[in-house]
Amino acid sequence: MPLNTCSLNIKGKLISLENPVVMGILNITPDSFFDGGKYELEKAIVERCEKIIEEGAEIIDVGAYSSRPGAVDVSEDEELKRLNNALALIRSRFPDAILSVDTFRANVSERVVNDFNVDIINDISGGLMDDRMFKTIGKLGVPYILMHMQGTPQNMQLNPVYNDLIGDISLFFASQLKKLRFFGAKDIILDLGFGFGKTIEHNYQLLNEIKQFDVFDLPMLVGISRKSMIYKVLDVDPQAALNGTTALNTVALLNGANILRVHDVKEAVECINLVRQLTKA
Repeated sequence: MPLNTCSLNIKGKLISLENPVVMGILNITPDSFFDGGKYELEKAIVERCEKIIEEGAEIIDVGAYSSRPGAVDVSEDEELKRLNNALALIRSRFPDAILSVDTFRANVSERVVNDFNVDIINDISGGLMDDRMFKTIGKLGVPYILMHMQGTPQNMQLNPVYNDLIGDISLFFASQLKKLRFFGAKDIILDLGFGFGKTIEHNYQLLNEIKQFDVFDLPMLVGISRKSMIYKVLDVDPQAALNGTTALNTVALLNGANILRVHDVKEAVECINLVRQLTKA
């Protein structure tokens, strides 16, 4: 479990990450790898948010652009249209919920923060897919999730190669953090980008070596929920990968994860509680 006492500043309120927290996934896309098309209607969105909150997640992460390997590119207008409808509904029903939006676009980030008081921007590209992102984050003053990805969702899994996996990702973080801080960004969360331009072997090496990134002294988000690094190894489909997800989330927590980004909130909260008990023993 994390030994640090890091926290996030959400609109002036400090959210402690001393004990890990859960981020529940709400995909409002038609083509996400696990739950695509499931949460497009208003009733389904409301019920999903209710479940995420009731089961104990601290954060709801809303995504309108599928980043599964080989996903079709979605225009900025379409992404905003999906987000506008969903965020207006969520804010009206759950005004105090901590909302994150999963986007790599600076303009989308600006719109959702200004129009819907979104609390966190979750950027799968780590600032590489929009050169205005870091300046925008500095201006908005919201927490930012800096994820590592090699390539784009359209090509990232074709042939991912690294000279030195840990070293290459560390250099990426060091470079991007320097730029982010130049523009005044303060609350930054790291995400190693499991499954984003990595082989199965790369993913398991990263999971084993999360502590290598303690040098940055920043919270670590781990998002491995129902991903191919689980279901391909177990020779099942994503629908049958919950048990494997819980097993690997346990490893992530023992290696220092502060935030678990998951489809299955109840199980992740239970996992955190059990690991907390284990580390107190």
